[in-house]
Amino acid sequence: MSDAAQQGEAEYGDPEAEPSLPSATLLSRTLRAAPAPDPSPVPRFRGSSELVSLAWPAMVSQLVVMTVSAVDVAMVGRLSAEHVAAVGFASQLYNLSQAMLLAVGLAGLAVVARASGAGDAARARRALVSALQLSMGLASLLIALITGFGGTVLEGLGAEPAVLGLARPYLALLIASLAPLSVCLVLELGLRAEKNPRAPLWVAGSVAAAKLALNGPLIFGLLGFPRLELVGAGIATLVAQLLGLTCFAALVARAPAASALRLRASDLRGDTAVLGRIVQIALPGVGERFVMNAALLMYFRLLSEYGSLAIAAYTIGIRFVSFTWIPGTGFGSAASTLVGQALGANRPLEGSRAGWLALRLALGVAIGMALVCVLRAQALASLFSDDPALVSELAGLIVALGLMQPFLQAQFALGGAHRGAGDSWTPFVASSVGSCAVRVPLAAAAGLGLGTDIRWLWGALVLDHVVRASWLWLSFRRAKWMRS
Repeated sequence: MSDAAQQGEAEYGDPEAEPSLPSATLLSRTLRAAPAPDPSPVPRFRGSSELVSLAWPAMVSQLVVMTVSAVDVAMVGRLSAEHVAAVGFASQLYNLSQAMLLAVGLAGLAVVARASGAGDAARARRALVSALQLSMGLASLLIALITGFGGTVLEGLGAEPAVLGLARPYLALLIASLAPLSVCLVLELGLRAEKNPRAPLWVAGSVAAAKLALNGPLIFGLLGFPRLELVGAGIATLVAQLLGLTCFAALVARAPAASALRLRASDLRGDTAVLGRIVQIALPGVGERFVMNAALLMYFRLLSEYGSLAIAAYTIGIRFVSFTWIPGTGFGSAASTLVGQALGANRPLEGSRAGWLALRLALGVAIGMALVCVLRAQALASLFSDDPALVSELAGLIVALGLMQPFLQAQFALGGAHRGAGDSWTPFVASSVGSCAVRVPLAAAAGLGLGTDIRWLWGALVLDHVVRASWLWLSFRRAKWMRS
């Protein structure tokens, strides 16, 4: 290895790299130039304590959201397998839309965090406004497209007529909730960019309480309410999301003067340069979500060849695996904030430390979850249904989900670190390669070409995440993200 390469590895934070300079040279450089005082208002990275303090509120918030989603499916599962399948079909378009809005929010987080790290509160506010404008515009476009073509897409995905009839009105209500969601996501990530993850936790709790309070009465016709089944679940989702918007509006009104959320009239005009930077970061993120979810739609279409039972198992399994996302997304969210602020404060090595530490903590949790999934798959599956055939199908998927845990957690942690640096291109490429070049081709070959057991499709799912995690690990180790 050349001297330049050795110096680059040490400079950019390879955790296995040794200092390439002898002690005498280091001493002479120290005598020639004493380090300048740190001008940044952001305190230095405190290690695991700071990372965990940022991650745990995000984890609890995710836990609340995923618990509500699981309870939702469990309630619907008491209606029929067709109702669960309808939720699965409608959720494909909703999840795609939500993921694209999240990409815009993450781009805003990267710019807000970097501006906060540099002590530029005005730029942070303008970045937040730009992200809000972009998110609301994208939500309006998605609502129009899905309202016009959503039913046609569900038919193309292979929804049976009975399932399609159940899915259409439910999808309409889910898509209507994108309007308040587009604002809530940006404001939540803006709070996280300022190292304030606890306020979004309280909002998530309020939204969850409203959703659970409405679900039973509206789905099953309790307490004098009409029995609306899936339509009731959709109404509960929309009302709860509107409550979340109200809570975030209250947080904005009460934000301290130095906060990016304390918007001034002059900030509402936006900033073309800041908007351009957010678009630059968001486009690969939106592309990542679009490509990934398009691949998921194709994968979902392949699953439909195995019948409604396979669709129901996958729908429940995805809700289950959402719980296992929680540590990785929490550590990834914390890494995004810390990496963005470190780069804004011109302390890139602190960002590198935060990213590697997030990875180690996420992997430690992943091992425990993997063991639970593999050893207790049947018991976990039985929590979601009392149908023996569905429980058996679901148990096989849960084993596969357990095997992919280390790779899934690594993907979330390192993906968050890249996005905090403003590098959304690398996660886009990793997701595209994993989903389009691995999962879908292998699933198509197994399901259509070879006519194999459905467990081969679960195996394609695992290998997809192995490829994504490996790609992100290599990229973070090379450290080009420091120049994003």
